[in-house]
Amino acid sequence: MYLYNLTLQKGTGVTHAVHGNFSGGKQQEVLLSRGKSLELLRPDSNTGKVHTLLSTEIFGCIRALMAFRLTGGTKDYIVVGSDSGRIVILEYNATKNALEKVHQETFGKSGCRRIVPGQYFAIDPKGRAVMIGAVEKQKLAYIMNRDTQARLTISSPLEAHKSNTLTYHMVGVDVGFDNPMFACLEIDYEEADMDPSGDAAQRTQQTLTFYELDLGLNHVVRKYSEPLEEHANFLVSVPGGNDGPSGVLICSENYLTYKNLGDQHDIRCPIPRRRNDLDDPERGMIFICSATHRTKSMYFFLLQTEQGDIFKITLETDDDVVSEIKLKYFDTVPPATAMCVLKTGFLFVASEFGNHYLYQIAHLGDDDDEPEFSSAMPLEEGETFFFAPRALKNLVLVDELPSFAPIITSQVADLANEDTPQLYVLCGRGPRSTLRVLRHGLEVSEMAVSELPGNPNAVWTVKKRADDEFDAYIIVSFVNATLVLSIGETVEEVTDSGFLGTTPTLCCAALGDDALVQVYPDGIRHIRSDKRVNEWKAPGKKSITKCAVNQRQVVITLSGRELVYFEMDPTGELNEYTERSEMPAEIMCMALGTVPEGEQRSWFLAVGLADNTVRILSLDPNNCLTACSMQALPSPAESLCLVEMGHTESTTQGALDDEAPAPRSGSNKGTIYLNIGLSNGVLLRTVLDPVSGDLADTRTRYLGSRPVKLFRIKMQGSEAVLAMSSRTWLSYYHQNRFHLTPLSYETLEYASGFSSEQCSEGIVAISTNTLRILALEKLGAVFNQVAFPLQYTPRNFVIHPDTGRMLIAETDHNAYTEDTKTARKEQMAEEMRSAAGDEERELAREMANAFINEVLPEDVFSSPKAGLGLWASQIRCLDAMHGQTMFSVPLTQNEAIMSMAMLKFSIAADGRYYLAVGIAKDLQLNPRISQGGCIDIYKIDPTCSSLEFMHRTEIDEIPGALCGFQGRLLAGCGRMLRIYDFGKKKMLRKCENKHIPYQIVNIQAMGHRVYVSDVQESVFFLRYRRAENQLIIFADDTHPRWVTATTLLDYDTIAIADKFGNLSIQRLPHSVTDDVDEDPTGTKSLWDRGLLSGASQKSENICSFHVGEIIMSLQKATLIPGGSEALIYATLSGTVGAFVPFTSREDYDFFQHLEMHMRNENPPLCGRDHLSYRSSYYPVKNVLDGDLCEQYLSIDAAKQKSIAGDMFRTPNQICKKLEDIRTRYAF
Repeated sequence: MYLYNLTLQKGTGVTHAVHGNFSGGKQQEVLLSRGKSLELLRPDSNTGKVHTLLSTEIFGCIRALMAFRLTGGTKDYIVVGSDSGRIVILEYNATKNALEKVHQETFGKSGCRRIVPGQYFAIDPKGRAVMIGAVEKQKLAYIMNRDTQARLTISSPLEAHKSNTLTYHMVGVDVGFDNPMFACLEIDYEEADMDPSGDAAQRTQQTLTFYELDLGLNHVVRKYSEPLEEHANFLVSVPGGNDGPSGVLICSENYLTYKNLGDQHDIRCPIPRRRNDLDDPERGMIFICSATHRTKSMYFFLLQTEQGDIFKITLETDDDVVSEIKLKYFDTVPPATAMCVLKTGFLFVASEFGNHYLYQIAHLGDDDDEPEFSSAMPLEEGETFFFAPRALKNLVLVDELPSFAPIITSQVADLANEDTPQLYVLCGRGPRSTLRVLRHGLEVSEMAVSELPGNPNAVWTVKKRADDEFDAYIIVSFVNATLVLSIGETVEEVTDSGFLGTTPTLCCAALGDDALVQVYPDGIRHIRSDKRVNEWKAPGKKSITKCAVNQRQVVITLSGRELVYFEMDPTGELNEYTERSEMPAEIMCMALGTVPEGEQRSWFLAVGLADNTVRILSLDPNNCLTACSMQALPSPAESLCLVEMGHTESTTQGALDDEAPAPRSGSNKGTIYLNIGLSNGVLLRTVLDPVSGDLADTRTRYLGSRPVKLFRIKMQGSEAVLAMSSRTWLSYYHQNRFHLTPLSYETLEYASGFSSEQCSEGIVAISTNTLRILALEKLGAVFNQVAFPLQYTPRNFVIHPDTGRMLIAETDHNAYTEDTKTARKEQMAEEMRSAAGDEERELAREMANAFINEVLPEDVFSSPKAGLGLWASQIRCLDAMHGQTMFSVPLTQNEAIMSMAMLKFSIAADGRYYLAVGIAKDLQLNPRISQGGCIDIYKIDPTCSSLEFMHRTEIDEIPGALCGFQGRLLAGCGRMLRIYDFGKKKMLRKCENKHIPYQIVNIQAMGHRVYVSDVQESVFFLRYRRAENQLIIFADDTHPRWVTATTLLDYDTIAIADKFGNLSIQRLPHSVTDDVDEDPTGTKSLWDRGLLSGASQKSENICSFHVGEIIMSLQKATLIPGGSEALIYATLSGTVGAFVPFTSREDYDFFQHLEMHMRNENPPLCGRDHLSYRSSYYPVKNVLDGDLCEQYLSIDAAKQKSIAGDMFRTPNQICKKLEDIRTRYAF
């Protein structure tokens, strides 16, 4: 078996975010690390919408990311620390829209090792040096400079190693132009290592160490070190030189401390807490991330606590000595991994879990009535300030970036009966959890919908002048009339436009610089800018049936076969070309391309005929309307569209893209494509040669059951095609590759581009008797999503087969159930009342009532942290079609749902489905202790509208996995595998196997076989022997694997994902027999220990691949109607991908060669070797990396040509192969 790895949806979780001017202009961009890829975003400073400029896989693990700028420079560089053992400096090239490697210096081994640097970065604020550190021992400093050509140079590394030292964080201290200085949080464990009693470990203190890089002597000195009182988790550098006092802010548990070298004494300030918080009172509070904003005149810090509250921190100085720290509550946003304050007044928040947000900073919070806390206020040791959280006041949400991370589990199913399956994904954590329904398609925002007096059959938009920014008229054609609407503040009907209203219209367009043209069955109406009208009448009894129009040309068909061609002369008149041309069959459709810049005409006309052909006719005056080429079609053409695609305009993309995988017809020109929509629902895309008119390189795609109608529109400044069948599709070019994506919207009948002040790039379309104005904002997105909120972290879900409703198990650690929360509130309110004296009793009662009635939405303000070992769970039934919760069954405090299965019991003989729920009681995670567990059985109503509790079976271990098996229940209780049957009062144990080594985490069953996953010893293959009532292990795996997800591919084959990001497929060889005997006497075990002291038979590994993210769910499914089956996976970071099988050896060889060439020609950006990355844990076997192969589409044309030459192909053939394998299985 050979597989090809395709990423359908790139990871959405963010591990690092930095901001800067990477393109070198005045604009601010944000660079995100998504674990193993880099993405560059640009927030539009006018609209606040975030645009993705570029996303690139780096085939490595990004451990640290920083932006820096050389002194006096205008452009930021990016320095990346990864698992490659190299420091890499990148620069964004705006013209190529690509990240380019400026420097790559090797310093250590590859892999995420604890003594190889790359985990921490610190940059000198003036951009003169960078320090890169490991978790333990090693630190290296590099000096940055310019050479005579103003190019960036990097020095040899200067060592600052210290053995037995662990590093927690490091920052560059702002010292102006003195020698660069770096501050590190360290701990020395030498004594603790030597002391067996453990006392030294308790006494060991964290230290703050300053390193100075002496530029004169070219070496690094440990300048100063001092122990810290509290345990700190990160440092914030304070502006220095002429801008501020320099030094660092130390964020530690419950305290914020300012330290600096010299006479400065430490300033400490406690971290404020929420008033009347339900959290465990013994729990410390820490800051988790920070953002610094500095201008020429002022600076401030935004620091966020783990509850999501942001504080604005300012420092009061007295002669360059800091006298106090001031804190003020700013706002509450979801807890973040990184925050960026942009110079344009935005705050970008990369959330730990769930969606990411862009906020506008509306106020700086200086003049509101929020109390300001200061380190100068007198407080007892251990006391702190209190504040009341509130809704957003200083921030305004302007954009939201959807993120599926973390995906807990997912399933592909067509519950909505839409032909195309949906992906049901459980994601998020705690009260921010959601069930998301993902559908392949672009999200459509409806700007306006208005009813029309009848059912129209076509719609167009036209501008009054060619250089106008916005459209002036919408023209709607009915069976016997034409309606003209003018576009302004509102859309209203006009009668003085010059258009003929008493006839249906075949086509409308702007002609020349300032004229309009209307083609109707009886003639052509040419409306000049001064409202003069020229008419051309159809001769005799003939009428116009089809037409094609562009800015300077009009072509019409008279009575089916006769072509008449008009061209505009320099005076603006339309002149008919003398000869008319008769076609051999009836003309079904026609298309003209747009007139290229600086030319008089479009040189070709495409005509679709009833004899199942498309012909290209020349419009060159020397041989006008003569045929250039012809293509036969499988069925008649319904519509044609000529577009120029494959280059993007610099205005919208920040890039002129010269890298489209297509033949060039000039500098920065796109390729001309002829799109052919067939009457059988198929879309063909063919390349038109701009010189000879030949057609070549046809791509095919089935769109739907209706004939395909095509419309040319503008998207992101370049041409795109809207294709309408039973679904509407958009074909567009985005980020170096073609996308053909359906719109997630109802069926449309006719459309045109639309541009107005409110919506610069929209679509105006008709559907039955309504006119709709639509906008597409999220180009490049694969899925559009509907999210339904959940209360706790979802763990698992099952789909009821008869109704399609879902039963979701939700469980949260460190959480209260609703009942406990209410009881806790009552208790605190009672304490308030009883603590008050006689005079304040009335006031205390009011405050207690206000506290009980106050409800802060937990999805914004986080849920209370109850303490370790406290659990809250519930079972929820959800109608996934409408997102409504049918009912929920809450469990009591400290019961945690560990597993769930839906099954039928054959002994019950009622044909009903039952829900088995495995529950752990009073579970502590580390060390793992529990008070046993239980299995609850619920009977499911046939309509899945209620659960009837049957009984509870107490067991002494945790039920880690449940599975239905031959009308009974298989349960993995700790390391015991048991078969239970349904009883009146409780479940009855029928059979047991005690030979699984550690803990059962997953059970699959098929036929008589059971496939059991152990938490760290991979999969065991068991056979159930009914006659002897025994479960016998007959085979196992040769390697340990920490299993996270499995799925059966067939009776002998299982796919296994592990917690280190690997996928492997294990198959039982033909020689393996499952007819083995258990050995009751134990004598056999003396001489047949089996292989590697396990079972005597082993499965063999047929595929291995390192995905690089933890796979949480695996499923064999088809994603497109009529497509083939693929192995669909979803990862913790929000990636959705597929492993697709090769159907022929020839395809496998082709992609294997392409992968090999790509490894050599286009090595990964951050210096990791691609082969060794994909073989991080087990050597990669029989799996090809589609992500690497698809980078072929975005490398420059010369490299494309040389690779194609080595493979004896053309670049187009390779692009076609890449596109085909994608569309055969997915999208």
